[in-house]
Amino acid sequence: MLKIALRSLRRRWMTQVGTFVAVALGVALMTVMGLGLAASAAMPAGADVVGLNSMLGTAGGVSSFVAAFVVASTFSYAVAGRRRELGLLRLAGSTPGQLRRLVLVEAAAVGLAGSAAGIVLGGAGAPLMARWTVAEGLAPAGYAIGDQAWPLHAAFWTGLLVALSGAYAASRRAGRVGPLEALREAVTDERPMTPGRWVAGGGLLLFAAVFVGWRLGSDPGELLKRKTYTWQPMLLISACGLLAPVLVRPVVRLLMWIPVRLTSYAGRLVRANASAGIRRTAAVAAPVLVMVALTGSLLGAASTLKEAKSVEARARTGADYVLTGGRLPDSAEIARIPGARALAVADTGLTVLEEGFVKVPTEASAVDPAALAEVSRLPVVAGSVADLDDGGIIVTEEWWQHRVGEAVPLWLADGTAVRLRIVAVMRTGTGDNGAYVTPRNAPGAKVSRIEVKAPASAAGAVRETAARHGATALTAQEWLTATYPRTNRFTVLGYVMVLGIALAYTAIALANTLLMAAADRAGDLRLLRLAGATRSQVLTVMTAESLLAATVGALLGTAVAVVNVAGIRGALAVLGVDSPMIVPWLPMGAVAGVCAALAALCTLIPSAHALRSRSERRRARAGEVPGVGAGLASG
Repeated sequence: MLKIALRSLRRRWMTQVGTFVAVALGVALMTVMGLGLAASAAMPAGADVVGLNSMLGTAGGVSSFVAAFVVASTFSYAVAGRRRELGLLRLAGSTPGQLRRLVLVEAAAVGLAGSAAGIVLGGAGAPLMARWTVAEGLAPAGYAIGDQAWPLHAAFWTGLLVALSGAYAASRRAGRVGPLEALREAVTDERPMTPGRWVAGGGLLLFAAVFVGWRLGSDPGELLKRKTYTWQPMLLISACGLLAPVLVRPVVRLLMWIPVRLTSYAGRLVRANASAGIRRTAAVAAPVLVMVALTGSLLGAASTLKEAKSVEARARTGADYVLTGGRLPDSAEIARIPGARALAVADTGLTVLEEGFVKVPTEASAVDPAALAEVSRLPVVAGSVADLDDGGIIVTEEWWQHRVGEAVPLWLADGTAVRLRIVAVMRTGTGDNGAYVTPRNAPGAKVSRIEVKAPASAAGAVRETAARHGATALTAQEWLTATYPRTNRFTVLGYVMVLGIALAYTAIALANTLLMAAADRAGDLRLLRLAGATRSQVLTVMTAESLLAATVGALLGTAVAVVNVAGIRGALAVLGVDSPMIVPWLPMGAVAGVCAALAALCTLIPSAHALRSRSERRRARAGEVPGVGAGLASG
């Protein structure tokens, strides 16, 4: 079998090049992220290093998932396209075990070569990534890639393991290929779903649904955390990838319902090809599914949460004006304006003792109790804001102790240990409500803003007082618009880091899969020409089929993104935040458009090249190829 495997590698070089590229780029991606994380972990602790670790960890997790998904899908498709070849080996007397070993030996050879190449590419790309993060201000000036070896080992063996895992499932299916498969001319996928695929896909789908339901019922705030909404889409993406052979066929029929009725033969031919070669269609749709689903899920979750924080801030801000910047006036000076009431807010920090032994730092605001009751509209669910005093504290429902009257052990910003009585409990919301104490329990805290509640007639006096001290007076709406909806530059760059690299790799994988599919369909092109189709008609049908597969992937990815963002919206509703669900249609459409362009280009070029093959030109000159027939399309 070793000799057969080596000969097969040489003969099917186009398919093997495709799997090699998938493994090499996937390992390179994991190497870059691993080296980046190792270099970040070696730096002295600090706020900027914590942010860098968080960003690289998220990017590494997303990249590893995308690489594993694409590599496994590519190997599975590569083996599925060899049914007749494996059937010939069975006809020649090979046992199922020998076929499995053949597939695994080929996968090991390609996986080793691809992983080695990926290590080299990743080692060269990691310093470029480090320099970019420093130049963009995402990392401190001293950030540089070190000489750690464990990321290289982790990426190499992960790439090889994923390659073997993707080939193993396909090898078991290959071992079940019967000898008569070699005699079949049709390439129809009669049983695209195996029992294992049903169990794995259905299990992931069930787990995703149970997880969301469990969190909505027990801790909905967990669904709003970045770590959760980053990995949760991977469950649905993996489930859809495994169940793609089942999902693709009905989507194809839905999309082709109108084209079939508007054309005489082309629409039916495209639909039949896509439905018959269901594994090929699913393999092309899989990278598009990943790209669209990740873009929609991550950007949609972030945008929905951002809007929810803005809505929540509007609901709890009862002020008409907010004074910020400069040297803020004393709140007593603002209170002397007729009809005006002022709330000075100073930011401070507390350390809470939870569960009797865990110290948890938390943000808090120091305010005057009387002014807080007059100006603010806090989402209180128990107790009263008016009861706040030097011995009290207002907390949210997410605190370990959150019953009115309970004494909470904590440390103030200067390290002083105190026990404060809970006087009111706020709704958790997005987790942005914080806690409230009096200025006596916030030593050293400086006033960051003054919220003013005043009639329209006092607007001039408020602005004049602010200007006299060099501060800026904004209306509440202007302040909210400037503070909450604005997307931080570093947040945008972080998403470029997390999504950009993964999407670039997935786009290359899509082109790679399409080139592999085109190489395997040279026989289909010849049959269409012999049936009387013109060259342009053949190219139109092949391109339409690739565009159909890309559209199927985009629709499945959109469905995954909408479901994930809907889970975020459901968690917000449970937490009492009435904000809209935001689906990033424009970025998702842009990604789908890039996928469609790649699909058309990577099908058109190799198909046109195949039609211009030397043998066909000789047959055309000899008059063996029929002339233009009735054609396959009308209108």
